[in-house]
Parts: sequence; structure tokens; C-alpha cells
Amino acid sequence: MAEKTKKEDRRIRYTRQIIKETFLKLLAKKNFTKITVTELCRIAEINRGTFYLHYYDMEDVLDDILNDMLSDTSSVVEHVLSQKCQSPNCSYPFCDKVHSNTAFLPLLLDDTISAKIIDKMTDHKEHYITWLMSHSILTFEEAEAIFYFQMNGCLTINKLMSRNHCSDWKKIQKTIDSFIKAGLESFLIHDR
Repeated sequence: MAEKTKKEDRRIRYTRQIIKETFLKLLAKKNFTKITVTELCRIAEINRGTFYLHYYDMEDVLDDILNDMLSDTSSVVEHVLSQKCQSPNCSYPFCDKVHSNTAFLPLLLDDTISAKIIDKMTDHKEHYITWLMSHSILTFEEAEAIFYFQMNGCLTINKLMSRNHCSDWKKIQKTIDSFIKAGLESFLIHDR
């Protein structure tokens, strides 16, 4: 019985992976709103019934891919202010994750998906705002504004660097990290 469950789990993972890979390939060629279940199924060589066993619609596929993209990414606070995040064991900041996996690039270049990416990033909003308020003199509204400013800025820079085929992403990221760190530190309360 356990062997059968393992096989089924493997098949489920494989089918979902094929659907997501096909979706990303289509997204590299056309806008998200133009991708249909019928076209995806034809290219992935699966039937519509199989698709609907795994996903409700194309939005559901996108949501699953965004979860994959944002998994094991660190928050801006962890990445920029934490000394431990300078080690190779640190989770990726979002920008590195996107640049290290080119399959995700079509997500950035589709303007329809930008708002959805920001919405996904806001899953970490509470932690970020709480941390920032407890370590600074900022109000909730100010901390929330900084959060959205940073998330939208990160997304915009990623889009720009991807569209321009930036060859020195690490240097640009380091510059932006220094800028963010200096800005955040100007509001932080430091123990004497």
C-alpha cells in the first residue's frame, strides 16, 4: 500500500511540475491573460481532466508557481540587516532567487503578474512591520509605507535588470542593499 502511495505522489508531483513548466514556457511567449487551459494541455500533452485534477484554473497554477518562487526567500530585514545572512547558508533574498532561476523571469516581465507578486510578498508584511516598529520610532503607517516602497522597488529593479539583460546583477544588488540598509538604520533605535 505504501509503495502505491509513493508512486501516486511521484506522479502527482511530476504532472504538476509539467503543468508549471509549460505555463512558464507559454508565459515567455505571451501575456498571462492570453494563456488558456486548452493550449497548456495541448503543449503539455495532458488532457483537460488531468489539468483540473491538479488546478482549478490558470490563476491557481500561477499561485503555485509564485509560492515556489517565493519559498525560502528572506525578508528585506533579514537580508540587509542580519549578519548571519552574509553566510552561504542564508536563504535567498527575492532578487537573487529570480536571477538564479531564469525560468521565473517571464513572471517579472508580465505586467499583469506584478500586482500578484506584490500580494504574495505581503504574506511577510506583518513580521516586517512588527520588527521595524519594535526597533525604531516609526508608526505603523510609516513602516507599512516603507515595506511597500521596498517591495515595489525590488520588483521594478528586477524587471529593469531582466529587460536590459544586466550582466552585473551582484554589484547592483550590493548598491541597493547598502542604500536600503542606510535608510533603515537612520530610523533604528540603537542600544548604547
